[in-house]
Amino acid sequence: MKGHWVIFFLYLSVALCEAGALSFNRDIRPILSEKCFSCHGFDEQTREAKLRLDVAEGALRKKKRGRPALVAGEPEQSEAWLRIISTDEDDVMPPPDSHKTMSEEEKATIRQWIVEGANYQQHWAFEPVAKVELPDGEGSAIDRIIQTALRQQGWGFSPEADRPTLIRRVSFALTGLPPSPGEVKTYLEDTQPGAYERMVERYLASPHYGEEMARHWLDAARYGDTHGMHLDNERQMWAYRDWVIAAFNKNLPYDQFTIDQLAGDLIAQPTQDQLVATGFNRCNVTTGEGGSIAQEFIFRYAVDRTSTMAQVWLGLTAGCAVCHDHKYDPITAKEFYSLYAFFNSNADPAMDGNQLLTEPVIKVKPEGYDERIQSFTQREQAINAKLNQLASQVAYEDPAEMIPPPDQVMTEQVWFDEAFPTGAQLGASGHPLTFVEEPVLSGKVALKRSGELMAQDYYQSGAQDLMVPEQATFFIHVYLDPNDLPDEVMIQFHTNGWSHRALWGQDVIEFGKKATTERYRAGELPEAGKWVKLEVSGEKMGLKAGDLIKGFAFTVYGGTMFIDRFGVQGVSDPVNDPSLSLTAWRKARTGQDTPNVPADLNAWLKAGPEAQRKPEEKATIRQYYLREVCRSTRGRFTELRGELAAIQKERADYDQSVPSTFVYRDLAKPRDSFVMVRGEYDKPGERVEPDTPAILPPLKKRAARADRLDLAYWVVAPENPLTSRVAVNRIWQQVFGVGLVKTAHDFGTQGELPSHPELLDYLAGNFQATGWDVKALMRSLITSRTFRQRSSASALQWQMDPENRQLARGPRFRLDAEQLRDQALFVSGLIELKMGGKGVMPYQPPNIWEPVAFGGSNTRFYQQGKGADLYRRSIYTFFKRTAPHPAMTNFDAPSREQFCVGRERSNTPLQALQLMNDVQHYEAARGLAVRMMKEFSGLEAQIAFAFRAVLAREGREEEIAIARKLYERQFAVYQEAPEEAAKAVAFGESEVPADLNTLQLAALTLVANLVLNMDEAIVRN
Repeated sequence: MKGHWVIFFLYLSVALCEAGALSFNRDIRPILSEKCFSCHGFDEQTREAKLRLDVAEGALRKKKRGRPALVAGEPEQSEAWLRIISTDEDDVMPPPDSHKTMSEEEKATIRQWIVEGANYQQHWAFEPVAKVELPDGEGSAIDRIIQTALRQQGWGFSPEADRPTLIRRVSFALTGLPPSPGEVKTYLEDTQPGAYERMVERYLASPHYGEEMARHWLDAARYGDTHGMHLDNERQMWAYRDWVIAAFNKNLPYDQFTIDQLAGDLIAQPTQDQLVATGFNRCNVTTGEGGSIAQEFIFRYAVDRTSTMAQVWLGLTAGCAVCHDHKYDPITAKEFYSLYAFFNSNADPAMDGNQLLTEPVIKVKPEGYDERIQSFTQREQAINAKLNQLASQVAYEDPAEMIPPPDQVMTEQVWFDEAFPTGAQLGASGHPLTFVEEPVLSGKVALKRSGELMAQDYYQSGAQDLMVPEQATFFIHVYLDPNDLPDEVMIQFHTNGWSHRALWGQDVIEFGKKATTERYRAGELPEAGKWVKLEVSGEKMGLKAGDLIKGFAFTVYGGTMFIDRFGVQGVSDPVNDPSLSLTAWRKARTGQDTPNVPADLNAWLKAGPEAQRKPEEKATIRQYYLREVCRSTRGRFTELRGELAAIQKERADYDQSVPSTFVYRDLAKPRDSFVMVRGEYDKPGERVEPDTPAILPPLKKRAARADRLDLAYWVVAPENPLTSRVAVNRIWQQVFGVGLVKTAHDFGTQGELPSHPELLDYLAGNFQATGWDVKALMRSLITSRTFRQRSSASALQWQMDPENRQLARGPRFRLDAEQLRDQALFVSGLIELKMGGKGVMPYQPPNIWEPVAFGGSNTRFYQQGKGADLYRRSIYTFFKRTAPHPAMTNFDAPSREQFCVGRERSNTPLQALQLMNDVQHYEAARGLAVRMMKEFSGLEAQIAFAFRAVLAREGREEEIAIARKLYERQFAVYQEAPEEAAKAVAFGESEVPADLNTLQLAALTLVANLVLNMDEAIVRN
């Protein structure tokens, strides 16, 4: 039996010898990595028999007893080889319980490698980028390398694709959009040499180039518009998305693009753009859940940021070393946590607070922002000067200083009339805060509040406290809409919480406990269609004299009410009333912060009236009190205070219109970092300092302790062998559908070998040599003969190379989710090409967000956009991580809960259903049909236009005939049932032109839908 094995392996060895010398990286490492390294690899903790097979020192090491694992040139003296061919279950390797076996071909390959000397190599990706000697031949460097490899296979390039195919291919590759008929015409009519290159340059110069390039990067950056966990509330960081688009359009060098994102905040005098760029490290999912442990999530965020950096820029699965040494790659747990130490001093909190903005954030200031704010400040200062001058002239005697003291009096304080108290941080549920000029009881406007269910206007902070007087009776004037009568109206007060309410009507608002001061029913609904004064005593709501009101709310259920002149009546003791006595007011403010006052004034008031004050400081306190607080004097300042309030509102509105965005920042004092035993957040082991893996070139530190800027410089250092390779491979994947290294996410030993290693190194080296010029790289790929080939090939070639790894034909693969939707919108004429801004919400099937949302989430309900928002490019679609838009999910877009550097491409019936029946796609087909009818007369010309618009080519005779037959059949159907034609063109919110024949439009819509669903339309070929 043994003789038969020897003969068999000798036979295979001869075949291998004829194929040339074996390479450890190409032929041996993939076998050992798959079958052996998990037990005999880099990870010392799981290494069996103290045997390492991933390095020569371990495999060839001589033993005191027994045979070495490998003996160069002598397989029969190599214990590893004898174990591989053993038939004894106790000896054979891999062991049966590993559920791994070696094929006979793999065994023969290993034997021949031992015979040849068992020569080891360092993993190819860790070797320096080689200087490549280009083969002889014509054409670009890319084409010469590819063609040489093809000749070795006995193959050659396919002919160049026709011009319509090429412009469509280029347009999608560079802008994510199809070419317009006008762009196709320009290209087809350009018969001069260089026409193709000029066409490519036009697309490289398009602002939509940045959108298409950014789309791929945002997958890697795990960008989203929500926090991603718990309530998954909205977060405002779309400025980062817009920065990425702009960076590609400006052709920001890739090394600077990298540095700005990893450490833009650490650059000396960073620009606003560099700070915005650091949002890359804030794109991770975060939580605000109350039961979460802060220490755990600080740890998780740092792990995420470390793993993301390593995989996005270095192509390393470093996250595998969180719990133990990497089983396949030379990355120890200590080295992982040394990388982790760069990200473990983040200044952002563990709990995001479920807020739109979680510190650290910055305002993304437009040009002229500072000058505009300064102008507001100057106008406010001018009004304040007038107010203080008037205050200095007002005669005022403090009741607390009067002898004898004044008697108690009945008073009426109006807390709301045309505006909420100064400084109140307003909120609303239902429609936004709305003031109307009709009906009005007092002044110029009244507040309108309505809602299908519960709706309200409220505040609970920002304004100065309001004090409840003795014998308080609250009053509110309401006008109920007789055509939209509410079920209930309510007023609510916030002291230490929202626990004081009065209501009129049905008592259906589920706030507080019924029949208590938390929810006191004061009466029936008042008469509708007229102003009615409603009153309720403070006692009924649990409010007593001296209580401080921090906020109030006007609430309605199921209808519309108007509100005017709201306040309180009661008995006032002028001596002890802070709204009448300066002394009483100063005593009331002692030890407390006073909202909406300058910092110095706040400090004086907090110190109390006993503290020594300079005369000018006393004057400032007095002036502020008379103009802002004192009921007996502040009426004299109404006009000037109104002017000041108008300026402040204008300023606030302007400032609110300027978005903020998340940025990354470190704590002033770095956190200590440790190897976390078994990857558990609460089990620190050995302490580590920020550093990089030993397998890669050493880190150059600018100070004793390395920081993220050192890391960023190290990532893009010329000697780093990974960064440029990983970058050009991912861009190659973007253009050709699959990378030169298929596993774009993994350049480690578990990843695939490059199909063309010389080409990968040539591109990587040239990328650095040309200043990390992304557009130049894209230009070289797009203008290559390799890219310009026909995508058609013989059945044999498709069988032998189904993924086109040898590149003997042009790229052909399905369009991505965003491209499919954008194509339909573009050819329909409905697309809105506005760039940037907050994410929008196009059509979406109902009940997608609701089942996965918590009750308190502000993304619980999907609020579909209107108008142009329905037709924006897909890169601007609001991205909710726990429920991405189904059109994206159906076509394999990631959820962006973690980084993704290469999407899968599936093929499911749901995709076909979406393209044929989704409202967005069907409405787009109707939009194309409208163009067909408006721009062309005659059925043949209309159908021909559809082919040009969608496919950039003329329709073939048999295709036109099929489309005409469909039209005629459907037109006949609609003649018999015109109401069905009306329904068929009614989908979507875009207006149907009234001057078009509905029957023709409905039939042509189906023709347009047919063309949009052709296989050629949904692929880039």
